[in-house]
Amino acid sequence: MRLTFFGAARAVTGSCHCVECGGKRVLVDCGLQQGRDERDNSELDFTPGFIDAVVVTHAHIDHSGRLPLLVKQGFDGPIYCTRLTAQLLSIMLRDSAHIQESDAQWENQKGKRAGRAPVEPIYTVADAEATLKLLVPCEYGREVDLEQGVRARFVDAGHLLGSASVEMWLTEGEETRKIVFSGDIGNHDQPIIRDPQYIRDADYVLTESTYGDRLHEGKGEYKEQLAAIIEETLGRGGNVIIPSFAVGRTQELLYFIREMKEEHLVRSVPNFTVCVDSPLAREATKIFSGNLTGYLDEEALETVRSGDALFTFPGLTLVESSDESKALNLDPTPKVIISASGMCDAGRIRHHLKHNLWRKECSVVFVGYQAEGSLGRRLLEGAAEVKLFGETIAVRAAITQCHGLSSHADKNGLLAWIDAYDPRPREVFVVHGDEAVTEIYAETLRQRGLSAHAPDYEEVYDLLAGKVLSPGIPQPRKAAPADFGSPAYRRLEETGRMLQEVIRRNKGGANKDLGKFADQLRALIEKWDR
Repeated sequence: MRLTFFGAARAVTGSCHCVECGGKRVLVDCGLQQGRDERDNSELDFTPGFIDAVVVTHAHIDHSGRLPLLVKQGFDGPIYCTRLTAQLLSIMLRDSAHIQESDAQWENQKGKRAGRAPVEPIYTVADAEATLKLLVPCEYGREVDLEQGVRARFVDAGHLLGSASVEMWLTEGEETRKIVFSGDIGNHDQPIIRDPQYIRDADYVLTESTYGDRLHEGKGEYKEQLAAIIEETLGRGGNVIIPSFAVGRTQELLYFIREMKEEHLVRSVPNFTVCVDSPLAREATKIFSGNLTGYLDEEALETVRSGDALFTFPGLTLVESSDESKALNLDPTPKVIISASGMCDAGRIRHHLKHNLWRKECSVVFVGYQAEGSLGRRLLEGAAEVKLFGETIAVRAAITQCHGLSSHADKNGLLAWIDAYDPRPREVFVVHGDEAVTEIYAETLRQRGLSAHAPDYEEVYDLLAGKVLSPGIPQPRKAAPADFGSPAYRRLEETGRMLQEVIRRNKGGANKDLGKFADQLRALIEKWDR
């Protein structure tokens, strides 16, 4: 009876854990690695054909985004998830596959000119379609027999519609152990969805720790804070650019903005325009407006019962085509633009940043977690310049963050969730957090009398003996992307241009100048690498 950590070990993204019991192997989540967490999304660290079943805690791509790769490489068993998670996966996995195909096509266009061998997408839309056929929708609170000796039950995690913590009972011979996978634990008093439900007992617990070292500031004031930013920015003639996760966060924003308008919180421009520029968000909003019995909180249910729409209001535009998306930045009318991706590393949001970051009258408002290495994190950390589509863009817009909008519990919320266990678990595994944060939160739990540790990648734990069978290895990270606004990088870039000019003048021939510039460039690169 073993547990192996294949992802989100001392990292936020790429959640993937494997339980072995009675010769059966059950995978819990199979997510994409993002930002500095990324090792190699095209490779799995186990043989998919030996996995018997998969459980998915929720639809976010860092928990589900490699399911089509799993299927592509030979998995053909059941994939268990809640009913709403299955509906969201139907759009998110197709969208992710489309991105994989588009990225490969773009790389091949560049690579062909450079003489490089063609690359294959991690997976295709056909792989995503095959994955969707394996989904087994379940409801909260009902026990499901996954395999012989393995039972599970989904409990509302309050993070996203359909999100779940997973209780799992493992039986070998006369021995039974209960293990709980937290998934992503939500905030209390969020709009639309219910609060996270507590679980009272377990032998072992895996807990996320995204915000395990901090508290959310301004909780309960986010609507007023966002309204103030909108009023001030539109008043000075700028656009409000909101990078937002297409599924969950965008719908929350629409819910808040509907209330802002009803409560007249933006007094100077009450009829302001809001543009949602994300095809995925548009499709997700349709699902969020469907049959949500058993998923909505009481306030949202009351809105639906009264006949009002949760996410529509005067001034809302759902952008469809790429031409309509481009037209948003040609129209001088100040507006709010909500677009994906939430960390600014892909999607239409990058075009909106290109057209608005350099304008001091504009604002960029972050409403979700920004992983290390992501463009969003660099902007929050004060980058003076960024590169977008090969062009250097000055950052003059106001960069702000609304912490109260996080769909993850903060430190106090995480502690409330773990404190509900009575008796205390034998061991708590701290996962799904930046490397330093996982250790900080594990130490917090140890100070509260719990046995806890942050496992390394590929650690193997014996659930019967209660000990580490095989220690993990430190998970390698991508180097932090260069700060394109730093003086060192500007010198490096200028030296490269000078070297190119020398080569052009001499038609590729070598001379003293060329050697001098090459040595200078090499020295700067070595300095940058250090």
